[in-house]
Amino acid sequence: MKIGLGYDVHKLVKNRDLILGGVKINHEKGLLGHSDADVLLHSIMDALLGAASLGDIGRHFPDTDIQYKNISSLTLLKKVNDLINKKEYKIINIDCCIIAQRPKIFPYINEMKNNICSSLNITLDQLNIKATTEEGLGFTGKEEGISCQSICLLN
Repeated sequence: MKIGLGYDVHKLVKNRDLILGGVKINHEKGLLGHSDADVLLHSIMDALLGAASLGDIGRHFPDTDIQYKNISSLTLLKKVNDLINKKEYKIINIDCCIIAQRPKIFPYINEMKNNICSSLNITLDQLNIKATTEEGLGFTGKEEGISCQSICLLN
């Protein structure tokens, strides 16, 4: 068994779509990044890559490479799943926590879970997504950005 931990953060800016878990969320700001800046999927990918001792997403999908400009992180998640499968690992479970003052995440969690489970070929009971605020504290509490932490277990 191998455990992996992932973390990602992106700044909230105007004139960008807010994409979390492959779901476009109605919000006045979106996350700034080279790809779609999906912090949930980026943290999951880093957890999976870390557990498999395969580095991180920056190593596999550098932000200096034009082919990843505005790419859907669901596409990248499928590529990470291919890397995990090549090493013959099986995902046991993934647990994630999105940290954002706004918008409320709960209404979107089922769609996020469906997207992620489909991309990773896992069942819904192998994935947990939760969200929390920081009670107005820090950069997420001041709505300057959104972060996410993920942990996974591979066998």
